[in-house]
Amino acid sequence: MTEERLIISRKTNNKFFLMIAVGVVLLIAGIIFMAAGGGAEHHAEGHGEAAAAGHEAASWTKRLFVNLWLNNVYFTGIALIGTFFVAVQYVAYAGWSALVKRIPEAMASYLPIGGIVMLLVFLFGGHDIFHWTHEYLYDVNDPRYDPIIAGKSGYLNTVFFLIRMVVYFGLWILFTKWLRNQSLSEDLNGGTSYYHKSIRISAMFLVVFGITSSTSAWDWVLSIDTHWFSTMFGWYVFASWWVSGLAAITLTVIILKQNGYLKMVNANHIHDLGKFVFAFSIFWTYIWFSQFLLYWYANIPEESIYFIDRLGGNEGHFAWIFFFNLVINFVFPFLVLMTRDAKRQMIMLKIVTIAILIGHWFDFYLMMMPGTLRTDAGIGFIEIGTTLVFLGVFLLTFTKGLAKASLVPVNHPFLEESVHHHV
Repeated sequence: MTEERLIISRKTNNKFFLMIAVGVVLLIAGIIFMAAGGGAEHHAEGHGEAAAAGHEAASWTKRLFVNLWLNNVYFTGIALIGTFFVAVQYVAYAGWSALVKRIPEAMASYLPIGGIVMLLVFLFGGHDIFHWTHEYLYDVNDPRYDPIIAGKSGYLNTVFFLIRMVVYFGLWILFTKWLRNQSLSEDLNGGTSYYHKSIRISAMFLVVFGITSSTSAWDWVLSIDTHWFSTMFGWYVFASWWVSGLAAITLTVIILKQNGYLKMVNANHIHDLGKFVFAFSIFWTYIWFSQFLLYWYANIPEESIYFIDRLGGNEGHFAWIFFFNLVINFVFPFLVLMTRDAKRQMIMLKIVTIAILIGHWFDFYLMMMPGTLRTDAGIGFIEIGTTLVFLGVFLLTFTKGLAKASLVPVNHPFLEESVHHHV
């Protein structure tokens, strides 16, 4: 098989840099508006409730840090799913995916950047994002002492939190590089030894991923609402990351195919990716509904508060996102991708995958904003600007990773099977 190289034109790279530049301009504009009193009305109305709940009314720095955290958790998750997808294919001895495996491999290129940003945002903005980082909560003599949060201090303390963060990224990047090196060595030298070694590495990674994907979700998302807990939360965040990652892989395959690359990828590969996206949109909804139903039915105040904050609480501030989240992440993909033909048509899949990627950004928004910014949250220049900066950086690292190796893993033992894949 001949190798196929992706050439990123200067024009394409310039588009990504333009995206980052526009994001920075919007971000600065948003900060100026807020500093000049754009957030003043929110400030006044939200202050009493926010103070009562132990949350200060939001300044522009707080809003910036929360947005940096939101986007970094979202894009780090998509990058991590790249390695997870590759590992699952190896462990399952999957042949069909050989032609597309270079895309998830390259997606994981963002992980080192994600790790650095995560560390810096926590060190400088941890107090703005996480209520549990305030020292007074643990001081029995302070009137603001919180026995529930103090009881969690064995796990939720700054030092252990930082150690866990470094361990997560260290392990993820180690396994990503290890699998990538096997993949590139296989291209050069051939044989099946690299393939068999990759299976063993993937099996180890999946064990690590199973634990760290849940604990990182508790750390980075769940601990924002420090009093609340859910035994399904690790699964919920994983489902959101996983379907976003699948949408990103599928969308990239379609865009590359439309630009004349991946010539050996056919409608059957597209169909399989479409089935994945369709199935795991339903899986995400199943997890969402299971979590919601249990809390709704039991109706215990300290449990249901999480959903009340997102539905009627906070002056109904998040209610529209609550329902929009369900429509864009479940109803829309479910109805559009239901038929076999829709899953084989690139235009249909392109529309659905873009909708899912936007939808799950909103999913993470809904997980983080009610516990941090409360009624001061909104979708403004700061949100759009931060997202554009992260998207631009992600696309730069992703395409650079894609261009570094052949798009076709020329010596993959199952390449022939993938070329003749038919469903």
